[in-house]
Amino acid sequence: MQLHITHDTLPAPGTALEVAPGVRWLRMPLPFALDHINLWLIADGAAWTAVDTGIALDAVKDAWRAVLADHPLSRQIVTHFHPDHLGLAAWLEQKTGAPLWITQGEYATAQLVKHQIANYGTPAMAVFFGNHGLGAEAVAALEKRGNAYGRGVPALPDTFRRIFDGEDIAIGAHTWRVIPGFGHSAEHASLYCAELGVLIAGDMLLPRISTNVSAFAAVPAANPLALFLASIDRFTALPEDTLVLPSHGKPFRGIHERVAQLHAHHRERCDVLCAACVGKPQSACDLMPVLFERDITDPHQTMFAMGEAIAHLIYLEQAHAMARVVANGTIRFVTIP
Repeated sequence: MQLHITHDTLPAPGTALEVAPGVRWLRMPLPFALDHINLWLIADGAAWTAVDTGIALDAVKDAWRAVLADHPLSRQIVTHFHPDHLGLAAWLEQKTGAPLWITQGEYATAQLVKHQIANYGTPAMAVFFGNHGLGAEAVAALEKRGNAYGRGVPALPDTFRRIFDGEDIAIGAHTWRVIPGFGHSAEHASLYCAELGVLIAGDMLLPRISTNVSAFAAVPAANPLALFLASIDRFTALPEDTLVLPSHGKPFRGIHERVAQLHAHHRERCDVLCAACVGKPQSACDLMPVLFERDITDPHQTMFAMGEAIAHLIYLEQAHAMARVVANGTIRFVTIP
């Protein structure tokens, strides 16, 4: 089945649009080039379960206030720790009493990043990127940006209900199975309802772009791209006509085709990187224009671009397609003949 968009009409701010029986779509603003996030409401008896919360912005709170007038919450399930998904969890809990359900890996990572513990903080990230060739001016801009995560997630709930790989969560009349994913974040949770034929994919499957897959200073030997590709392969066990509800972009069908497209995209990006490093060791910073083919102009974009470039290079190194060369404190990679 070819990928096709199923819903062209977008929900207006502060409104909920039904996309499947008992499943409603919210769309909240983001202050980035990627300017929106999709949130989901699932009918849960007399109330609703929210999936993801939006980032901590007044405009998002205002939209939630309008939604909550007709949609009281019973709980909030958060797919992963990123600010656009977890940012308002504490605010929603305080306002509605809805407890947070999330995986252990995501809750723990949120605490580590918010409180800048060990190598999860901005200073460690700046050193990590500097070691991979990022220039002093760009490093300084990242350091000046400070703890942007803490601004997007001003508070975290003190307690949470842990969700597990393969757990079946009863929500209203239906059951939703937790499908974990890795590489984009520590322990991302997608939700699949076989009865409805619906997958709430979070950031693991987006219809038009590949989600960011980044290396982190705290786990420099990890292989996030390999983890991501293995994770999305799990979705091929689902029916081809599954309705996919992504965190960015529009709902779509064609889940098998989308997984194949993402594999092809990353394979092509790896081929481009290998071609650029034949006989010439290059750093992740050197290779950002090669990988992205557009100007990376601000610290927010630099953070994602550097993380993704390093992740691809580590993937190629661990596949024995590239070798690491360290000289004068800078890490570079060269293609193995």
